[in-house]
Amino acid sequence: MTRRFAPYALLMLLGAGWGLTQPLSKIAVSTGYQPLGLLFWQLVVSALVLGALVAALGKGLPRGRAAWRMCAIIALVGTLIPNSFSYLSISHLPSGVTSIVLSIVPMFAFPIALGMGIDRFSPLRLTGLGLGLAGVALIALPHGSLPDRAAVLWLPVALIAPVFYALEGNIVAKWGTAGLDPIQLLFGASLVGLAFALPAAVASGQFIAPRPAGPEAALVALSVLSSLVYAGYVWLIGRAGPVFAAQVSYLVTGFGVLWAMLILNERYSAWVWSAFAVMLLGLALVRPRAQEALPGRVAPDPVVDAAGARDTGALCETDEIGDTRPEAT
Repeated sequence: MTRRFAPYALLMLLGAGWGLTQPLSKIAVSTGYQPLGLLFWQLVVSALVLGALVAALGKGLPRGRAAWRMCAIIALVGTLIPNSFSYLSISHLPSGVTSIVLSIVPMFAFPIALGMGIDRFSPLRLTGLGLGLAGVALIALPHGSLPDRAAVLWLPVALIAPVFYALEGNIVAKWGTAGLDPIQLLFGASLVGLAFALPAAVASGQFIAPRPAGPEAALVALSVLSSLVYAGYVWLIGRAGPVFAAQVSYLVTGFGVLWAMLILNERYSAWVWSAFAVMLLGLALVRPRAQEALPGRVAPDPVVDAAGARDTGALCETDEIGDTRPEAT
């Protein structure tokens, strides 16, 4: 009985952990530090945590030009660009609102997958995309939807991260991971990201020397939490299948709103709650269907890869950690 419910317990734990990263990001930006400085230290912590996981699993550094090229792509598309804009937008928007906006990742993944030729048209998923955009409109258009009306101007900035997370998943779905398992790939991407983030932070005057305590500790916490939760997500895909694991997106959104209310004392208008409900409905429509998601294996789906939760997105479909392959088309 315990083993039967273990995947559900882990799914809940992962959702709670990932949902917590948004309020932690909000606390981190409250220091006044700029995105590139925060991003550099996030990558430092992530590289240390992921490097320890790679060593514990008996893996090595990525090898070969193709592997490092894929690491560079993931670093740029999956971390440097989206996380920079996430830090920028969350400094102006409520944390719970950014959690709701991030749930649009799988909805953006659908048209990108169509354009890349790795998915077929589906009226149901198109409806899900429409509901996702309607959810954004419910936040942006009505007067009084946000505490500060000027914050609406930052919604387009907040949407940049979901677009790139969706693109990241589809890139991996189409071209694979160059023989790397997901944790190896993210470790390599963290190292490549550091090589870009350090000079960019120094050149722009955004480099920081954060204190070991205070709000800066939130940056360390979210970096460690993101890395560990992602590792747990990869493990869950291997044990319960990608469709079951992808349900974490609902929990990430819900816990993101809940944690923001509990930790940051945020409160939301009826418009934001309506957007939350519409987004969850859209998320349900773009989800792939499977006759048996647990405990059996399911057919891979490119939208699953782009929809999950590495800061929102699963990178690949994995039977076991270390057994990684590109999605079937």
